[in-house]
Amino acid sequence: MPMRITELSHVNVTVPTSLEGAAKHFYGTIMGLQEVPKPVESKGRGGAWYQLGAVQLHLSREDAAIQNEDSKRHVCYSVQSIVEAEQHFRDAGVEIIPDSLPVPGSPRFYVRDPGANLIEIAHDLKSGHGEGETRRTDTETRGRGDAGMSC
Repeated sequence: MPMRITELSHVNVTVPTSLEGAAKHFYGTIMGLQEVPKPVESKGRGGAWYQLGAVQLHLSREDAAIQNEDSKRHVCYSVQSIVEAEQHFRDAGVEIIPDSLPVPGSPRFYVRDPGANLIEIAHDLKSGHGEGETRRTDTETRGRGDAGMSC
């Protein structure tokens, strides 16, 4: 009998211990994710857990030599307003990485967290708001960046 995956439980991203505070601020304050208590067994390991719908984001510390700056692996978050999301990140001083491989009708851009993990921000086409299909974001009108994503 084949395995049946029923849902995605969580995604784990790692940052160096020295950037844990900045990463918690990024995910909790700038991204607005709701932090949830970690199990007693996990509390001593640092990091934080955030709830977003039925899926959690686990922020963990990892001091091994990691090269996130060059990696294309990423987590994608859907937003109701891509234009407002882009402005929110700009106002928080977060660098916007333009989409170098745009998908027609699916506006998106990228940012990196303090640990250099790549994050895709995409317009939620199921939200019923047509903004993403009719308005181009600042990154689309300024030209193409180097995010190089293809999904």
